[in-house]
Amino acid sequence: MDAGVAGGGGVLDPDGARERLSAWKGRIDKMAADTRAMSDRLQQLRVTATDDNGLVEVTIDSAGAVVDLRLGRQIQRVAPEVVARTIMDTIRDAKGQVADRSQEIIAETVGTGSAAARAIAERVGQQLRGPDPVAGTADEHRGWR
Repeated sequence: MDAGVAGGGGVLDPDGARERLSAWKGRIDKMAADTRAMSDRLQQLRVTATDDNGLVEVTIDSAGAVVDLRLGRQIQRVAPEVVARTIMDTIRDAKGQVADRSQEIIAETVGTGSAAARAIAERVGQQLRGPDPVAGTADEHRGWR
């Protein structure tokens, strides 16, 4: 057994230890670069969705925030509750698209092999797909009701 013999690739082999340390550092450096790339791409992510009737166009960022909302002229001929429901449905659709694209970015940059990557992807999906924004008011979500 060569475990403790110099030159045998064991614990006391300085060259082997340097190689293992170098390989480990390379993996850590790659993971850090991949994580930075993921973060940069997620920060730049924007999705614009439009309802089928062209009443509403909404742009959502990677955090699920509405960054732009445009209403078509035809909303003047539609009941306000239909416009409101269409806005909420379009926001929900855009958030789903952001969640899907975010998970693609995570898979492309850091992969899906690690528990951390899977946890990030799951968290992003939960944040963007739930809770249902139509289910209650903001005050209910804050516990003020």
